[in-house]
Amino acid sequence: MNADLHFSAREIADLHDRSNRLWHQNPAASDSSEPTASSEGGPSFILTVLAQHRANFDLWHTEDRARAPRATDHDLAQVKHAIDQINQRRNDLTELCDTLLLDALGSAGLPNDSAELHSESPGLMIDRLSILSLKIWHTQEEIGRPDAPAGHAERNRQRLALLTEQRDDLALCLDRLWSRVLAGARRFKLYRQLKMYNDPALNPEMYGSPDR
Repeated sequence: MNADLHFSAREIADLHDRSNRLWHQNPAASDSSEPTASSEGGPSFILTVLAQHRANFDLWHTEDRARAPRATDHDLAQVKHAIDQINQRRNDLTELCDTLLLDALGSAGLPNDSAELHSESPGLMIDRLSILSLKIWHTQEEIGRPDAPAGHAERNRQRLALLTEQRDDLALCLDRLWSRVLAGARRFKLYRQLKMYNDPALNPEMYGSPDR
């Protein structure tokens, strides 16, 4: 059976956490912006998950730069362009996660076309797990912040408990969905994001520009 049919949401969450630790120590380390081919020749699912998380990591920190009090108009323009590009990569990789899973399912005669449709795909749930992992990491940072005002650590401990519960619940739901898909009891579709802002044929500010 295709290796992509065997994954655990908990293992994905652990991968997110390990990557957060590595990339915050060395932002240039293991910059997996593009998934590596698997032994079968196509993109590896787990490395696509990693690349998708890297896009969220880069997006998080690029958006932080946009909120810097001393950021100039020039800085903000550069950051806005960077955010658009990174967010497009994030969405493309989210869709690729689902594409790889559907390809793997197809080799096993799944998903069952007559099964009940799930409204959210595994790729979209993995994207949510990625964002939650970043929230957890930065909340843990705030708990240990030495210059924080009184009560800051306790408020963030409460926040951390909520975030951890949300991620645990989401991981459980993803594993449950996947087990039901494999059993033929549920199905999902690839939902294209169909972003318009980066497409010069769809964004009037781009196709209407006199520079074109």
